[in-house]
Amino acid sequence: MAPVPVQPGIYKIHAHIIGPTSLLTATEFAVKHGAPVITDRLNPLPIEQEWLIEPTEHAPGAPYVIRLAQHDTAGLVIAEDKLFVNSVGRPELAKFTFERVIGGIKILSENGLALRAGHRGAQITLVKPAPDFQETWTLEFISPPSEEE
Repeated sequence: MAPVPVQPGIYKIHAHIIGPTSLLTATEFAVKHGAPVITDRLNPLPIEQEWLIEPTEHAPGAPYVIRLAQHDTAGLVIAEDKLFVNSVGRPELAKFTFERVIGGIKILSENGLALRAGHRGAQITLVKPAPDFQETWTLEFISPPSEEE
């Protein structure tokens, strides 16, 4: 399928897994490649669950980077087919595209692998895309990017 454009802004990213609503969540404790990114229940503080999605460049079809909305230097990186958040330079951030699927969107890495939420609390992995609900996500628009960006 062709990539779909996403309006730059701050989002909550909902996983389609069994159980109560689960959001893409940055954990607090770093390991070798950064802090693992998991799915978790809605937290009262948005610092770990609100993400800024923005294109890598202002050109049609450009991939996107995803950063923590409340921490402008921390963004999503991929290592060993797992998703982490780390403070790295913008060129080192993982690049993503989005595809429309039944019930939501699929988030794909620049290598064509899909983000997969195994279960609540599990680290997000990257897998070969399949028609699997655990690879389906919903973007909940919160606000446009702040003027300070």
